[in-house]
Amino acid sequence: MLRALAENLWVTERPLRFGGVELGTRMTVIRLRDGGLFLHSPVHLDDALRAALPPLGTPRCAVAPNRFHHLFAGEYPAAFPGLRLFAAPGLAQKRRDLAIDAELSDTPPAEWAGEIDQECFKGFPLMGEVAFCHRASRTLLLSDLAFNVGPEASRGARIGFRLIGAYDRFGPTLVEKLLIRDRAAARRSLERILAWDFDRVVVAHGRVLETGGRQALRDGYQWL
Repeated sequence: MLRALAENLWVTERPLRFGGVELGTRMTVIRLRDGGLFLHSPVHLDDALRAALPPLGTPRCAVAPNRFHHLFAGEYPAAFPGLRLFAAPGLAQKRRDLAIDAELSDTPPAEWAGEIDQECFKGFPLMGEVAFCHRASRTLLLSDLAFNVGPEASRGARIGFRLIGAYDRFGPTLVEKLLIRDRAAARRSLERILAWDFDRVVVAHGRVLETGGRQALRDGYQWL
């Protein structure tokens, strides 16, 4: 249900179909110093997950990190009174039905300031992704800025990622290369992310990259 990657850091995976292909998705859970839980890229909150979270801490912050990873975000405030929902820039206009408490920026809110760094990835308005770095575990959290899909994926995902140039390797796909509108702005965001102290990278789709993450991200975006 919840798999520990490091102290105060867990992930949980769920099936997810996108474009008719089983892609799978992952939520990351971070326990903050005050005992609150930071929930990145929420997955469907089934009964088992709802029961598994409170023993780890108090669910306080759910984060929809881009304009695509929001499908299940609304389930968490309803289940955990007092939890605040944070959303990527522009998501409020897309999901007017969501009761969003705050829009994310480059400045971490008080709830996780000093523990988790963040950067709105510029130049890619369709995605609007915010990247995060958990300082204590030296872990970068990405959603759709990089993938790590390999042989463990569904047949459809393996075929699809071969077609978009990202099968069995860590990094972005050809789609990101085509859709980034302002390369200079994107490059500045990437350099700020690469300046963080991280080694592990948790992606939403594919395998967790346990080590070598900074160089892998730099290599994946070398074309930028």
